[in-house]
Amino acid sequence: MEYLPRRLKALADETRFRIVNLLLTHDYCVGALARRLGISEAAVSQHLQILRKTGLIKGEKRGYWTHYSVERDVLRQIANDLQSMAAQPVQYEYVCRRESTTRKGTVEGREEAVCICECKCERPEKLKGKPGECSPEQIEECHGDKKDHPCGHEEK
Repeated sequence: MEYLPRRLKALADETRFRIVNLLLTHDYCVGALARRLGISEAAVSQHLQILRKTGLIKGEKRGYWTHYSVERDVLRQIANDLQSMAAQPVQYEYVCRRESTTRKGTVEGREEAVCICECKCERPEKLKGKPGECSPEQIEECHGDKKDHPCGHEEK
């Protein structure tokens, strides 16, 4: 998954995303891509360079021109990495157990109801100061226990 952020960033650009979509259906050279996209060949070359560096496409010399195609295995790997991320279980032991929505979860190896609260520490817009500057009252209202508060506020 080490390359995933770079590859996602490359695909996040609308023009590069369109280039990849075009290349999924047909191999194109820079000139053909420029005409299809309505942008300059220089701009297409810049986008292709980024896509090549991330391994999303490859170029094949055919006579005078280089034709580009998508590395489908790389796209499949991106999809698999995203699937793996989505399949990760929620770690309920780090969830505050105060009033709010309740759902079943495993806590410390046993099945029990787990509250997903709307703590002031988790909702910075409700704080009077910055998230790391919770008052002792806010901590007590949120967690009831000042020593285990995620803001790291220590009682003096």
